[in-house]
Amino acid sequence: MSDNEIKIDTAVSPLEGEGIRGDGQAKWYVIHTYSGHENKVKINIEKMAENRGMQDLIIDIIVPTEERIELKNGQRKITTRKMFPGYAIIKMIVTNESWYLVRNTQGVTGFVGHGSEPIPLTKEEVVRMGIEKIRIELDIEPGDTIRIISGPFEGQMGIIEEVNPDKQTVKAKVSMFGRDTPVELEFSQVNKL
Repeated sequence: MSDNEIKIDTAVSPLEGEGIRGDGQAKWYVIHTYSGHENKVKINIEKMAENRGMQDLIIDIIVPTEERIELKNGQRKITTRKMFPGYAIIKMIVTNESWYLVRNTQGVTGFVGHGSEPIPLTKEEVVRMGIEKIRIELDIEPGDTIRIISGPFEGQMGIIEEVNPDKQTVKAKVSMFGRDTPVELEFSQVNKL
């Protein structure tokens, strides 16, 4: 190198030279954070994605929480707690740039996966964790006969009384112990006969 040449040192991600590891589709990934920093990481990633115009790559980031009812001094108190302390869940398209943005956010220790390659959650894991509901199109109407395929009434037959496509639920009458009993079921729990 001569005196006139300037060497520029740039940060390189482990994905550099290997191209995009993802398939170009947005998937849910789990990122490990410092405990107690989950919400800060969420805000920082959202701000950086917006500043860099990467909203098409970083689609959503959530810190799953649940509400609990606690009794204190004889009074009910509703508290919210993190379901997975030390983790945040992000929906993104993995590219060199998006990987680098997330991985180098303050408070992030890495992706869940092996080495530098993040492993996406399966559709079943996403639904089971309640992160995203898969919309089911079911061609049923009141009066149709259904078979219940999961849950406590699995194997039973029922007659549809009401369909709620917004909530993805049906109300049906199921015969139990010689009586018609009304039950509410999700679309995923029934098949039309």
